[in-house]
Amino acid sequence: MLKGLGGLGDMGKMMKAAQEMQGKMEALQSELDSIIVEGESGAGLVKAKANAKGVLTALTIDPSIFSAEDKEIVEDLILAAIKDVQSRAQARSKAEMGKLAQSMGLPADMNLPGM
Repeated sequence: MLKGLGGLGDMGKMMKAAQEMQGKMEALQSELDSIIVEGESGAGLVKAKANAKGVLTALTIDPSIFSAEDKEIVEDLILAAIKDVQSRAQARSKAEMGKLAQSMGLPADMNLPGM
């Protein structure tokens, strides 16, 4: 008599799974704020820190590189350190998203919404 309603139960399961995924995504987004990655340039003369979302949180410059004639070199080292940390942040974020995807039975390289 109610055979046609079996699909509604499946739809309910899908909705519950979608809500669970949304909750996990929100938790991961918060976690990405607290994961800190480091990048550097000039063999460590310039170091940058960022969260896994790529937001720069710190920049450390060895004082030995401060010299008026080396201004362009210092600027290049700073930019290189920032680019390095942003690249590492993106890689870490992708890795964390992959872990989340796998935990939900999805392929690790699947692009989940929100990133």
